[in-house]
Amino acid sequence: MRRTSFRAITVATAAATLLAASITAATAGTAAGSDKPDVTGYAPGMVAAMERDLGLTTAQAVDRIKIDKALSDKQHAIIKSLDKGYAGAWVDGSELFVAVTDKAGAAEVRAAGANAVTVDKSLSQLERLATKAYRAAPDAKVAATYVDVESNSVVMEVAKGSKGAVAAAVERAGLSAVSVVEVAAMPRTLINVIGGNAYYIGGGRCSVGFSVTGGFVTAGHCGSRGATTTQPSGTFQVSSFPGNDYAYVNVGSDDTPIGAVNNYSGGTVNVAGSTQAAVGASVCRSGSTTGWHCGTIQAFNATVNYAEGSVSGLIRTNVCAEPGDSGGSLLAGTQAQGMTSGGNGNCSSGGTTYFQPVNEALSAASVTLLTGGGGTTPPPGCASQETAFSGSLSSGASTYKPSSSGFSSSAGTITGCLDGPSGVDFDLYLQKLSGSTWSNVAQGITSAPDESVSYSGTAGTYRWRVLSYSGSGSYTGGYSTP
Repeated sequence: MRRTSFRAITVATAAATLLAASITAATAGTAAGSDKPDVTGYAPGMVAAMERDLGLTTAQAVDRIKIDKALSDKQHAIIKSLDKGYAGAWVDGSELFVAVTDKAGAAEVRAAGANAVTVDKSLSQLERLATKAYRAAPDAKVAATYVDVESNSVVMEVAKGSKGAVAAAVERAGLSAVSVVEVAAMPRTLINVIGGNAYYIGGGRCSVGFSVTGGFVTAGHCGSRGATTTQPSGTFQVSSFPGNDYAYVNVGSDDTPIGAVNNYSGGTVNVAGSTQAAVGASVCRSGSTTGWHCGTIQAFNATVNYAEGSVSGLIRTNVCAEPGDSGGSLLAGTQAQGMTSGGNGNCSSGGTTYFQPVNEALSAASVTLLTGGGGTTPPPGCASQETAFSGSLSSGASTYKPSSSGFSSSAGTITGCLDGPSGVDFDLYLQKLSGSTWSNVAQGITSAPDESVSYSGTAGTYRWRVLSYSGSGSYTGGYSTP
């Protein structure tokens, strides 16, 4: 399975404290038909915000939501199937483009119904180049360094008057395919000490990111481990900043975490999961200072160089944000993406905002995202299967069932199923032993937490591989043999 792990974007700034609005549950209704596009099936306020921030008509906003969802699902499946040479993917209008470095990969992309773009450097090569470029340049002058998948290059954003010095440092390091551009302002963490509809840390406030088991996740720069909050009352159990920018706040029994996000239009957006969207996909952000604003994803795995230190693995967007919005939610439709970290600009003139990916925070805190406007109820399990198994996985990890040595099966149909926790992407592979080599013979690799597999094969030794593509938590499963 191909992963898009990239570490390279830098941004300088001064940190501060921020806040999140209370999160309540609501369900979008269904309106009667009319000549105007029906928007009642979407989160309240989402279409209106996209019209305002993306310059779309109502019909265009509705079409974009549908197209982005379909293309995101297609991108997810293609990335999983590519073995090597993957160089990034992006959305342009109603089309999905996938960059690869070899003809075989290009053919696979076209067969899946996407546009193949053949490039020189793979995403992993560009990630290494971006890291080298960041290390070669003077930190204080670098705003951000990231991979531009569309141009198959690395972009370094620097402070005014710094382009020459940074470009010279990159050239001395012998690095190619790196563009150095100046920005009007350096990014900053979005911090405020003004009260409002938020949770508070001492004299500051921050925005809730997403509700999880026992509390919520937010930005790490909002508070260190052991810090206490009010409205709701809680304690920072996990906090990482700089390096990362995530935190987990455990709340008291009087507060009830809900799997929804305030849309600042009198309603909420129910969270359905945390599947990563594509570069170019539309996203919307919720924060206690400026409310609900939308934009698009520009890059993943940015390493941001704040005044307090660098933060790696962030999502770069053109969504606006202001002090007080830090820690707030970033959604692609109903899929949780991340929590507001920092950036530059404002919601009057626009700007760049970076987000801490939510799945990394969930894994670090060993908590589960709450979905559907309520608590998490594990799936019923694979009760119909002959042999049961269970366990837990952290993001990116895998294990074998019933063991790495497998089980014997006669010829016929082998079936298996997997029930993962809500908000994760767990996959199930059936492998067969041939000589001393295990090979995948069947698989369930959708973006959902639950998978099912059926395979008709010859007698032999088989085993199940359970993989966490993203997210962490406990799972149950089972299988049956002929």
